[in-house]
Amino acid sequence: MIKLNDINIGSGNPLVLIAGPCVIENEEITLSTAEKIKEVTTELSIPFVFKSSFKKANRTNVNSFIGLGNEEALGILNKAKENFSVPVLTDVHTNEEVAEAASVADILQIPAFLCRQTDLLVEAGKSGKVVNVKKGQFLAPEDMKHAVEKIVSTGNEKVILTERGTTFGYHNLVVDMRSLVIMKNIGYPVVMDATHSVQMPSSGNETGGNPEFILPLAKAATAIGIDALFLEVHPDPENALSDKASQLKLENLRELLIQIKDIDQLVKKK
Repeated sequence: MIKLNDINIGSGNPLVLIAGPCVIENEEITLSTAEKIKEVTTELSIPFVFKSSFKKANRTNVNSFIGLGNEEALGILNKAKENFSVPVLTDVHTNEEVAEAASVADILQIPAFLCRQTDLLVEAGKSGKVVNVKKGQFLAPEDMKHAVEKIVSTGNEKVILTERGTTFGYHNLVVDMRSLVIMKNIGYPVVMDATHSVQMPSSGNETGGNPEFILPLAKAATAIGIDALFLEVHPDPENALSDKASQLKLENLRELLIQIKDIDQLVKKK
């Protein structure tokens, strides 16, 4: 189990929600989205970690939005953390970004494409922060033990593992629900990313997606007994600056969480 402020992740504790816009686009969208998610999760008594990337380093198109700049984006992320009293998660892509992001973030996230990068995993481990490693689309779930070992070699045992779909031919992903069980057997909390899992990578000039499958994937994973659910949530996905085709519309979050909480309580009661 990982303790993060007053939130317990794993060991049969209630499901934790990790959610927020894909990237920090501006202060207004970031803070208003964090506020709304906080309201919904407080109403439903669901532990909440706010997620937003301060930088997007792995875009399809060279002209795609990458970020506002590290200092400005992390400043906005810190406002969300302080204004709404929530832990925050953000991605890191290089060793140099780790210390900068760790000055604000409670959880450092290793993107799926970088899950084998030894020096990045070790540097993230040295930060002492919780480290969330997203399973590469190219990786077998049992091989995530090597990523864990790299982080734990620093003395940091605060690791969580995230499923986000596996490459299925070109321009498509599939979720093998067995991977959630396999990764959980490694001995660390497991997260289901139900939004990146519906992506259709590199569909033309940008990544596409099938958001209608977010809810069924989230429900199926919750029935397996995941420790946390990861959702990218945006008030206006069609006009989002990143992952517009796979983010959950903010207005649909409450109904999804009601269903998810019912399943989580039933599974963990057993």
